[in-house]
Amino acid sequence: MAVTEESFEASLARLEEIVRRLESGEEPLEEVLRLFREGVTLARGCAARLDAAEMVMEQLSQLPDGRVELAPLAAGGEAASAGDADQSGGVA
Repeated sequence: MAVTEESFEASLARLEEIVRRLESGEEPLEEVLRLFREGVTLARGCAARLDAAEMVMEQLSQLPDGRVELAPLAAGGEAASAGDADQSGGVA
């Protein structure tokens, strides 16, 4: 299968279909190998998209004065501390 730019949902649905076919045990060896390769490619693509989405997500953070602001998600998946974020964008 050629690598195409599909939505995350379409890629995940195809990956689920591949898993079902592999788990059925009814596919011949050559088809199992082809499906496995396709599945690995799809799984890597989905993981990359999830990683990219995680990097742009924002988390609400409460400041010491009680205001709430959006804090960008820091590298590693942790929310940036309130002191690290620009406090001018806070919501009263």
